[in-house]
Amino acid sequence: MNRVIKKTVSNVCALKIPRKYFCSSEVMKVDGSTSILPSNEHEKKPIINKIIPEYDIAIVGGGMVGMALACFLDAGAWKYVEQNRHAYFKKMQVWDYTGFGYARYDSRDVNKDFLGCVAENKVLHSALLSCIKDSDFKTTFYPLKLTSMNLNSNSMSKVEENSPSKEPLSAQGHSSKLQLSDGSNIYAKLVVGADGGKSRVRELAGFKTTGWNYSQNAIICTVEHTSDNHCAWQRFLPTGPIALLPMGDKFSNIVWTMSPTDSKNRTSITEEMFLKDVNSALDYGYGPHPTSSSLGTRDMFSWLKMDASLSANEFFEIPPKAIRLASERMVFPLSLRHANSYASKHVVLIGDAAHTIHPLAGQGVNLGFGDAFTLSRIIAEGVALGSDIGEVNLLKKYEAERKPANVTMMAILDGFQKAYSIDFGPLNFLRAAAFNGANHISPLKRSIISYASGENKLPIFF
Repeated sequence: MNRVIKKTVSNVCALKIPRKYFCSSEVMKVDGSTSILPSNEHEKKPIINKIIPEYDIAIVGGGMVGMALACFLDAGAWKYVEQNRHAYFKKMQVWDYTGFGYARYDSRDVNKDFLGCVAENKVLHSALLSCIKDSDFKTTFYPLKLTSMNLNSNSMSKVEENSPSKEPLSAQGHSSKLQLSDGSNIYAKLVVGADGGKSRVRELAGFKTTGWNYSQNAIICTVEHTSDNHCAWQRFLPTGPIALLPMGDKFSNIVWTMSPTDSKNRTSITEEMFLKDVNSALDYGYGPHPTSSSLGTRDMFSWLKMDASLSANEFFEIPPKAIRLASERMVFPLSLRHANSYASKHVVLIGDAAHTIHPLAGQGVNLGFGDAFTLSRIIAEGVALGSDIGEVNLLKKYEAERKPANVTMMAILDGFQKAYSIDFGPLNFLRAAAFNGANHISPLKRSIISYASGENKLPIFF
């Protein structure tokens, strides 16, 4: 599921750039005209006596980030998202189980119409696919897995024995060879690994990673309310945060972080018991509501002589009750993982293949979309200058731009996770002070909102 987004399977997508752009984690290829159709042709015919196809870009990974890259190379996909179920929200309430930490955010604080938008994975994926279908190049998807990859640019890739297949001359010296799970092959000048946290491209290309597993799982599901929800809610609990995110049509997404034992128990209990736990966790469960006395911290920051933001004076609200499960309960183990390098000659990583983060702020896929947008721009600049799109110096420009932003967000979220893994009096007070500072200090609040929406680099004063 996707949390706050701005505009934005393991298959392979490959394409030729008619000085335009691209495609997905099983395999897909793009030529130069307009329809996008799954191709099973290569499964029905033997590979022998066929010329091995060559493309400009092969995107390994048919998820949202890989598809977004294909779209960003040609257009934006937001208009397709708006044709399906989604929900803009203007307000966000964040609080913790102690009753002291509390903050409200409102789009009016930054003179915006809304803070963000939530859309389901399937909606985004469908929108991105529609965008590719309507683009001005032909795309063919290979619903296959990547089995091996030869990135050696100094010699011609070998042809299978007893196969008269001819390699295009342009494949010599500057293309990578990808072998697919049905035994067929394709060539590409650039291979994009968009195939998730367990990236096969990352493994085959030899990229090293740094990171660790959290002793936490996330339960993700959709719930129904009696009325529409127009606010994003997040409460920090002793076992991890729970978020309630509007989806429109009286539905919301739940993302609830907890221990592996608790997640196992909560996916096995009845729907009625699970909904009771959800509603309790978003209400009085684990601790009190923020009260008028605990919220009376504005005086603490009055010395700054700043006008409080509009949302600073808003009272705590209880989130809408969940009355029905509208999806199955899915469980995902949580981890932090970061590739030491994003790019080398002929290959580059984006999205979860390059970095996985804690979901507490819903920024994972947003970082991936940022990767896709930046890489598409770097490729466009390279094409305009006549550069080789697989050249490492070009791809390192993408890495230099995206790595600082990704590492910063990872550090912030990891810090939050660690800060709330300890229930200790003085630390609880410091957390509450930080919450209330963000709530009452207008420049800081505006900066936090801008940073979360991708407009600014760091949540600092300005």
